[in-house]
Amino acid sequence: MATSSSILTGKPLIESDRVEGTTVYDTSGRDIGTIKRIMLEKVSGKAVYAVMSFGGFLGMGSEEHTIPWNKLTYDTSLGGYRVDINEQQLRGAPTFYREPEYNWTDRNRERELNDYWGVAPYW
Repeated sequence: MATSSSILTGKPLIESDRVEGTTVYDTSGRDIGTIKRIMLEKVSGKAVYAVMSFGGFLGMGSEEHTIPWNKLTYDTSLGGYRVDINEQQLRGAPTFYREPEYNWTDRNRERELNDYWGVAPYW
């Protein structure tokens, strides 16, 4: 039986700029942030991480945290993504700030992130 989160409406593909800014909800339907950017694995094209922005006012004072893409489920009834995490878990998550010198090939840092969220690495 299909649920509201698995019924496909519209096109099967979506442009990345339409995903950026999409609201993310916890399991109770509470808005906990928005998708700031998507991190793609360069060779496969697979979406690997979503960088979420939450808190702040008008974009000021907000925090960014990275969560594995497979933690997100699109829910058509909400018009956004649902995750099985709460704001406290998000606040305690390892941070991957968008720094020019950050090395996304640091597998130890990625393992820390995947261990925190309880998911297997994508590689």
